[in-house]
Amino acid sequence: MDEPISSAEQFPAQYWHWLEDGRIQCDLCPRDCKLHEGQRGACFVRGRAGDTMVLTTYGRSSGFCVDPIEKKPLNQFYPGSSVLSFGTAGCNLACKFCQNWDISKSRSFDKLLDQASPEAIARCAEQYHCKSVAFTYNDPVIFAEYAMDVADACHAIGIKTVAVTAGYIHAQPRRDFFAKMDAANVDLKAFTEAFYVKQTGSHLQPVLDTLCYLKHETDVWLELTTLLIPGLNDSSEEITAMSHWIMKELGPGVPLHFSAFHPDYKLDDIPPTPPETLIRARQIALDAGLHYVYTGNVHHIEGDTTYCPGCGSAVIVRDWYEIKQYHLTAEGRCKNCNATTAGRFEQFTGQFGRQRIPVRIGAVA
Repeated sequence: MDEPISSAEQFPAQYWHWLEDGRIQCDLCPRDCKLHEGQRGACFVRGRAGDTMVLTTYGRSSGFCVDPIEKKPLNQFYPGSSVLSFGTAGCNLACKFCQNWDISKSRSFDKLLDQASPEAIARCAEQYHCKSVAFTYNDPVIFAEYAMDVADACHAIGIKTVAVTAGYIHAQPRRDFFAKMDAANVDLKAFTEAFYVKQTGSHLQPVLDTLCYLKHETDVWLELTTLLIPGLNDSSEEITAMSHWIMKELGPGVPLHFSAFHPDYKLDDIPPTPPETLIRARQIALDAGLHYVYTGNVHHIEGDTTYCPGCGSAVIVRDWYEIKQYHLTAEGRCKNCNATTAGRFEQFTGQFGRQRIPVRIGAVA
């Protein structure tokens, strides 16, 4: 049974319409949830209250933390900078392998310890000298109105915004949402419809549509992440097909991160991803023509490093989230051959490093 929607949770939401049978339909994502009075959608945070749709997590967060931007992961978006990260609760996918399940699968709001206005979040990012604010931990698509308001407040004082998302969103809200974002890391969870249906309760094509939209119709800096799960999406055939699709539809300059799975949530009986699987996947993607392919959640300096597409030299050498060498100009050109590395860059004067700083903006009374 759905929990009652209190008056404090009734922030008016966008993206819905009436149905002839008296229900209202949420038009935010392809789930198209159809709701009677008092019901919540599959994401649990968007629901019907009276004759309108409401967002129940506006202004409430599961926590704030200052991280290195490489942790999002974004390796070619102002490398070495810091980012203020936060999320809310709920999710519009049902991933059996969710690595943040305690937040994204929460069906109560006991995880929402902090409350903060968009302006307070922007000021906090400024106070901690963050280059950007990231909407992460759970999918920001489901709290789109809050994220977009935060983005406006950030942009007003020169702070960038980052969406870490599965990209499962309808066309109109997609245009509105990503118009407010400077960068996105999109989870391409697999490259088969069967995986998306069985393991996430969603579909592949809307995600591919989002990727093509971001690459060809926006100025949003885009990177991709695929969590490789042993026996489910890690075959050479699937990785090859995905790499060739990225090469053809998005081009060689979109970074791709292969990340290691660890047993969690409903897939706690599957072993962790061997490092060799990530290294094999990286080589397949490089052989397909992609310029920037990384490995994540394992110690692999070669897979952490950015290489020049012109001369092949290492232009950003990383060890986990720490930059050991940096050989790019402020314009992103290789200091060895002057070729351009795709991304967003500025003069490199230092780095935030591997530290992590929890931040409290405001405690719920």
